[in-house]
Amino acid sequence: MLAATLAFFQVTVFADPVDEALSSFARLGGYRVTLRSSAGEVIRYSFKKPGYIRMEFEKPHKGAVLVYDPFKKEALLRPFGFLKSLEMRMGPQDRLIRSSSGHTVDESDIGSLLRNVKTLKENGSIEAAGQEKLGGRDALVAEVRGIGGFEVDGISRYRLWLDKTLMLPLKVEAYSRSGELLEGVLMDDIETDPAFPADFFK
Repeated sequence: MLAATLAFFQVTVFADPVDEALSSFARLGGYRVTLRSSAGEVIRYSFKKPGYIRMEFEKPHKGAVLVYDPFKKEALLRPFGFLKSLEMRMGPQDRLIRSSSGHTVDESDIGSLLRNVKTLKENGSIEAAGQEKLGGRDALVAEVRGIGGFEVDGISRYRLWLDKTLMLPLKVEAYSRSGELLEGVLMDDIETDPAFPADFFK
């Protein structure tokens, strides 16, 4: 009985939240969420595996819609959502559709974020930073730091708030080596495996 109790305690204490989050993401077929960035962006974001993305912009460029097709490796931008005749097609690396922090559309999903966090963790450390309520949800807080100057895209430290039930990010902050906040993103109203209309990503 004692051995079983100790084994459970060790699993509870040493479970890696980043690996758990990646496993949770791997089980998903898709999700949608409202992204609110520290730069003032508000985007209704939808993702469907293997990499379809749809962004509906509230701030800035209210009404704009961006759709990404992972097979064509092509993004379609409709600057004015109501004006279907005006469309622009471009590659995912195009500067016009990069985020304020420089992220490309094809690497804007939760999975890409978690893989970057994992890379930093494997070249650094991870520590628990407590628990908090966020948007009415219970969240685990974890910090991942690079060691010896190691960075991922200029990021030296991530602070993550992970939903205790879904084990998916509710909020993330990215910091430089000097401690400057590079980007903060709040993920509101997360919905897993929604039923998307057939032509939603076209």
